Amino acid sequence: MVSTTSSFLLLLLVSSSFFVIEAQIPAPVKGLSWKFYESSCPQLESIIRKRLEKQIKDDVGQAAGLLRLHFHDCFVQGCDSSVLLDGSAGGPSEQTAIPNLTLRKKSFKIIDDLRKRVHDACGQVVSCSDITAIAARDSVVLTGGPNYNVPLGRKDGLNFATEQATLDNLVAPFANTTVVLGRLAAKGLDATDAVALSGAHTIGISHCTSFTDRLFPNQDPTMDKTFANNLKTSCPTANSNNTVDMDIRTPNLFDNKYYVDLMNRQGLFTSDQDLFTDRRTRGIVESFAKNQSLFFDKFVIGMIKMGQLNVVTGGNGEIRTRCDRRNKDKKVDIATVVEDVEDTFSALF
Repeated sequence: MVSTTSSFLLLLLVSSSFFVIEAQIPAPVKGLSWKFYESSCPQLESIIRKRLEKQIKDDVGQAAGLLRLHFHDCFVQGCDSSVLLDGSAGGPSEQTAIPNLTLRKKSFKIIDDLRKRVHDACGQVVSCSDITAIAARDSVVLTGGPNYNVPLGRKDGLNFATEQATLDNLVAPFANTTVVLGRLAAKGLDATDAVALSGAHTIGISHCTSFTDRLFPNQDPTMDKTFANNLKTSCPTANSNNTVDMDIRTPNLFDNKYYVDLMNRQGLFTSDQDLFTDRRTRGIVESFAKNQSLFFDKFVIGMIKMGQLNVVTGGNGEIRTRCDRRNKDKKVDIATVVEDVEDTFSALF
């Protein structure tokens, strides 16, 4: 029988742990808040969650696509939805930069579909940037990952980044841990954040060309031989256009098996596997592989920190009427005309 004193100490310990976890959650930066749309669009998150439940049920791969879109937006020039912008006479958009060529085209369409549904319900009060951040969170939740609150209040940026800025800020699949840690440190993210955010690779697919340098002409010695041989079946040449799952154990489930893969030398990218090879991050990988709850806690912290990088707030940005173009672009767009016509017919019938 547990004594009263022991019960009290146990309760105190659990309570203390709870407050430590709560204290670790980053506070919203200036201009963002946990309840930004509480009055102007209280149904915002339910609209997005309900729609994505159907989208991801129909095609679970879209979860990874939406999560990756948020990453590629935030890491380049901040979470301003600049990656959603199409090119213009002023130059090519971020979407044409090499690292972004494999972003799922449907992901862009899903974000703008969500924008339309939200604006139809609430008016033009919610930014594409906030919608992208919420969609990334819901993609994690709907594939089995942790739920968490998203600080909101971002505005949409007015400019897209150059291709060089995109290359300089995103982590390439062939990058080693030194590069990974350096690029994230420049954004105020530490080694734990780096390893936790890399865990996003627990869902989704990769094109063979992103890792076949580890197979041809010579196999990377840090790669498990059986794993390598299986990859060669799917990717028979260095320039194969095929795709493979990022996590061989549970490719459609957001869990900690990605780290189990790394411990078994079955990481797909150099940037993945080197996290286990490098002694600076090996212990973090091992702790996440053994404790999924710990991974989830640290992933949430990393996502909230990343989601607040260089956000545009107040009068420094805009709320786009369409996610793929700036409001100041007044040219007639055939896609808009078609969308308006479709809306009219939908109303009639």
